[in-house]
Amino acid sequence: MIRPDIGKVAPNFTTLDDNGKSVSLKDYRGQIVLLYFYPKAMTPGCTTQACALRDSKKELKKLNVVALGISPDKHERLKRFKDRDQLNFTLLSDEDHAIADLYGVWGLKKFMGREYDGIHRTSFIINEKGKLVHIMDKFKTKTHHEDALAYIEQELS
Repeated sequence: MIRPDIGKVAPNFTTLDDNGKSVSLKDYRGQIVLLYFYPKAMTPGCTTQACALRDSKKELKKLNVVALGISPDKHERLKRFKDRDQLNFTLLSDEDHAIADLYGVWGLKKFMGREYDGIHRTSFIINEKGKLVHIMDKFKTKTHHEDALAYIEQELS
């Protein structure tokens, strides 16, 4: 798993959003992007993380931040997740995990003695010019939004 370099332009990608619409990372130039990878829609930890970001919409908007959640789920499942939890930001589908590979977050995981390949929960903060400025990979799902906001307020505003 090789991650992109901080200080370089974040790798661009195009994929489907929760509505089945094609979206590219470059579409968000001019805004700070909180690109967060999560393992699976509608699971407890992923729901906690997403709902906390939903509830931080006002703070994110004030700092010119757009949150983009990305998982290997099909866009139809993402739509159900978004509707069920009234999420107010875009969810992106990475069914073949090509984007996760590009960002170095797809790899071997262990859970309850079982090994399998999957998403490593990681967030990337990308500045208005499209440069990767910070990688978050050690956080709790309950405080992820606070950690991201604190970094952005201290370093980018």
